[in-house]
Amino acid sequence: MLTAERHRIILELLAEKEVVKLQELVEATHSSESTIRRDLTQLEKEKKLRRVHGGAALLHQKREELSVLEKSTKNMKEKKMIAEYAASFVQDGDCIYLDAGTTTFEMIAHLRGKDIVVVTNGIMHVDALLEHEIPTYLLGGFIKKKTKALLGRGALNALESYSFDKCFIGANGIHLDYGYTTPDPEEAMVKRLAMKLSQHAYILADHSKLNESTFAKIADLEEATLIVDELDEELLELYEAKTAIEVVKR
Repeated sequence: MLTAERHRIILELLAEKEVVKLQELVEATHSSESTIRRDLTQLEKEKKLRRVHGGAALLHQKREELSVLEKSTKNMKEKKMIAEYAASFVQDGDCIYLDAGTTTFEMIAHLRGKDIVVVTNGIMHVDALLEHEIPTYLLGGFIKKKTKALLGRGALNALESYSFDKCFIGANGIHLDYGYTTPDPEEAMVKRLAMKLSQHAYILADHSKLNESTFAKIADLEEATLIVDELDEELLELYEAKTAIEVVKR
């Protein structure tokens, strides 16, 4: 089969299913895995798709953003694994910043009993933090309905009153060239400042965020340690060359 024909089939399958496994593409094109991997690399360079663990996915619009409810139904097994692993970096005596988001929310259950203080801009986090008797400071600012995050000048002014041992940040996109990104510039500003105020910054993201870039840049890859669920060796090598990375095994 000609390269152009394989590419057409790959893109048609992606348009239909949004995410396609490598084996599905092998069967659909009657090609070898190595051939399909080369095709995916080429199509990614042409910005027609993005590679993910075990296959490929459609590119999203730069400002597309799911609500908290929509996010809470996606990749929850992976998010829980990442959150538990991230919580293991928190030590007694730490002052930490916990970013708004579904993966950072899952950390809270694993922080119980630790002698820590938490600052957060996540409204959804507050009840869980109090339930687990974790001393908590909530930033002020504008409430963003979609993500339940506190943003704007009020949040930034409040954040500047603190400094942290560690911060745990969510990102919508993680890209070798464009770094860590999020659809909302105001959210990016809060995340960026929290990282600046922290001795150690961690980005929590499941594999679906890899090779994705959204509208507003948070930071370069080397400015944080990336905590992600398992990814294939090719992607791991590419990201290890750019940043410190912790891979949570399934």
